[in-house]
Amino acid sequence: MFNGKPLICISSDMKKMESDPRRLITETYQTYSDAVFYAGGIPMITCGRCAEEMADLCDGLLITGGPDLEPEVYGEQPLNDTVKPMPERTAFEKPLFQAFLDRGKPILGICRGCQFINAVMGGTLYQDLVEQKGWVHFNAQIRHEVYAEEGSVLYRLFGPKFRTNSTHHQAVKDLAPGFHVTARSVEGIVEAYEHDTLPILATQFHPERLTGILWDDRTPDFRPWFEYFVELVRKHAEK
Repeated sequence: MFNGKPLICISSDMKKMESDPRRLITETYQTYSDAVFYAGGIPMITCGRCAEEMADLCDGLLITGGPDLEPEVYGEQPLNDTVKPMPERTAFEKPLFQAFLDRGKPILGICRGCQFINAVMGGTLYQDLVEQKGWVHFNAQIRHEVYAEEGSVLYRLFGPKFRTNSTHHQAVKDLAPGFHVTARSVEGIVEAYEHDTLPILATQFHPERLTGILWDDRTPDFRPWFEYFVELVRKHAEK
């Protein structure tokens, strides 16, 4: 906590420089930081190092969206050439996630973050939704209906049915032990889940793109979702 505000660690994406693949670029969309800031938290961006120190310093963790997760994480081999992972990112996010988990600090996953948490906790993924299920959910212009489970955080904040965006190539297949689904798409895709006992929650959709200057009134304004998470982090930090 700093000046009464919780510090939220935000995982960075990584990519290789075209001119020299040995050199990595770490970057994060401003929308994640904005969502945390306007919800009352202090965003802290990772650099691919110091997982333990970040978990000691920060009060909560937000694992962001990004490229596909390598199937080896959940015991499979790549299905086809549409699966394009970034192992260097996973190599850092595994100890980062574990460090926050060991400390019992709240964790929020978004898109790839949702898939990552599920996979490292023992679940599996659809590697390619189009190939395996015939569903196309990778279009930034799409807004589709989501059905929330009664009693879930999403249900309390936004009701039983609302619209979200859809920009993912992979999705949760088998949910990891200890979690329960809190929202699904009309096809049945897992759009959100919560842990039964731990302060971990995740969305497959991108709520940070549905608030602030990017909100276009085709969906709810998802600022309350981030306010809920920041307040959850605050309460845990004050214990």
